[in-house]
Amino acid sequence: MDNIKFYEINEAYIDYLSPHAPHLFHNSKKSQTNTRKYLGVVLRVNDMDYFAPLSSHKAKHDKMKESLDFLKVGRYAVINLNNMFPVPEKECHYVDFSVIKDKVYKDLLLAEYRIVKQMQGKIGKRAEQLYHHKCVNGDNTALARRCNDFIKLEKLCLNYKQGKKN
Repeated sequence: MDNIKFYEINEAYIDYLSPHAPHLFHNSKKSQTNTRKYLGVVLRVNDMDYFAPLSSHKAKHDKMKESLDFLKVGRYAVINLNNMFPVPEKECHYVDFSVIKDKVYKDLLLAEYRIVKQMQGKIGKRAEQLYHHKCVNGDNTALARRCNDFIKLEKLCLNYKQGKKN
């Protein structure tokens, strides 16, 4: 992970995984008029690409301390590593900042990106530690219960890659 980047994930893949992962959310809900981007970083965990989504900063995050599964990206965003999931490379699309027209949004993403680049070693290390914790503990700790079922999602990801989408 020498050069971490921001990616978006195809909505069809999110639709495929979401029934099996309670922590996955969709790009938009039927009642929304604007599409919410599923934006985050791709990490290498257990020899697979894992997508760790960014979430917008909320006031409640100010009072929260960072933990193995929760990282603050300044006062701009957070990364909930417990929500990470494996993703096929073809379902990831690099976010090209140069084509973003909305200057405020582009500046926000660039600010987040600068911080994430400085944190990339920490993000990768914590993702590996969290993955190991979940695999060893199943659902026997509060931390493990907050996590997606990584092993189950890896099997689904491999099936998706092979065209077996059931």
